[in-house]
Amino acid sequence: MDRISEQHHIQHLFWRAAFGATPEVMQRESRKPIRKVVRDLLQESRSFTPLLVIDPDQLVDKKLLKELFRGGMVDREAVKQKIKQGTELIRDLNVLWVEKMASCQQALREKMALFWHGHFACRVRNPGAVQHYVNTLRQHALGNFGELLMAVSKEPAMLQFLNNQQNRKNAPNENFARELMELFTLGRGNYTEKDIKDAARAFTGWGFNAEGTFVFRQFQHDDGPKTIFGQTGTFAGDDVISLLLQQKQTAQFVTGKLYRFLVNEQDTDAATTQRINTLADRFYGSGYDIADLLETILTADWFYDPANIGTRIKSPVELVAGMQHTLGIRFKQKQSVVFIQRTLGQVLLYPPNVAGWPGGRNWIDSSSLLFRMKLPEVLLQAAQVTTKPKDDGDVNTELLSRRGKGAMNATVSWMAFEQSFKKVPAERLPDELAAYLLQQPLGDGQRSIVVQRVRPESSLSEQLQTLTAALMALPEYQMC
Repeated sequence: MDRISEQHHIQHLFWRAAFGATPEVMQRESRKPIRKVVRDLLQESRSFTPLLVIDPDQLVDKKLLKELFRGGMVDREAVKQKIKQGTELIRDLNVLWVEKMASCQQALREKMALFWHGHFACRVRNPGAVQHYVNTLRQHALGNFGELLMAVSKEPAMLQFLNNQQNRKNAPNENFARELMELFTLGRGNYTEKDIKDAARAFTGWGFNAEGTFVFRQFQHDDGPKTIFGQTGTFAGDDVISLLLQQKQTAQFVTGKLYRFLVNEQDTDAATTQRINTLADRFYGSGYDIADLLETILTADWFYDPANIGTRIKSPVELVAGMQHTLGIRFKQKQSVVFIQRTLGQVLLYPPNVAGWPGGRNWIDSSSLLFRMKLPEVLLQAAQVTTKPKDDGDVNTELLSRRGKGAMNATVSWMAFEQSFKKVPAERLPDELAAYLLQQPLGDGQRSIVVQRVRPESSLSEQLQTLTAALMALPEYQMC
């Protein structure tokens, strides 16, 4: 394998398992065997530090605020202010998480937490509950799937989002049980309506208190016999989780979804099916060890097949975090980060529904593609933003990004980036930069377009900056 191939393989790994890497890291890691690089990524991600923008004991509970208002204990303006503060805290958590991704510290942990955020999609307005939910995803992102599943299932945010707080004996609510099977474990068609109904009865009594802590309300629990997956017993919620983990279909469903996220979204041939089956068997046999599954995928020869490189559209969050990391971009206004996400169609902590973001080609439409290609000019050359963000009908996301339009006021650490290319002759600079920024070879036509942007009289530093912005504006930069 030649140097460029090694570099592209490392770039492929860092884009799929992280959020890209700086030229310095690429050059350093290209000298190591892939297995060593993967194990280093896993080792670096072992530590976990919670993201905190709010004291976990300080919760903004809209229901409580309304009750206080009705009781005359607070005025209407105070209620509005509290709700606004809660929305701003969720915005701050969003920005802090993107900054964490862009730092590429514990990068594999954050990449997997992003995956789990789409898998266990949840959307509530209580900042304390949202913060706890995000940190649960991050804490268990590389651990055991069973422990992650149990922890997420007991998250107040999830219980509220899927209405299990209202799931009571003699009046079961099936929403949580249904999504648990359809979206989180088995996949559609791998359970019966009887399984759903009796699982819902098992989860009666699962809820949370005013402090935002999981509670089991025994007096609201249906302790009668239930039949789930052909087994009968006086099952409770924990038992249902165990029964789901015993189903090999759970390993199959989760492995397939992770494969599409890390390897290839479109590949559905017989070889791929067999590959996923083998991975699922290993995942199930390991007791759902996420880190082991990741290492198996990321060190496999087929992971680096040309058909899998540069074929996946970056999600908006991956795009923004990757650009921030590559060039050390810093935003002076928090709203700018959320404005970009909303304009491109992915606002962290605000998934469109319980199924999460559809991803793939759904990331691209006429308006989002234009803004994606305009974004480098906006961030690197202080161009004005003229694009209007997508209207998702949610006043909270509108509030989050209301002041993001106009100049982004972003700073770029050009000096550190330029250091890696200072010895490259001017005539080779376009190709060297393209080899780093793009996962597919730069075509002659593209090269001509990029080079035309450079003024002959400009300094080498100015040429590098112009070329970088031009390459990032190509459609190929949207792929990883």
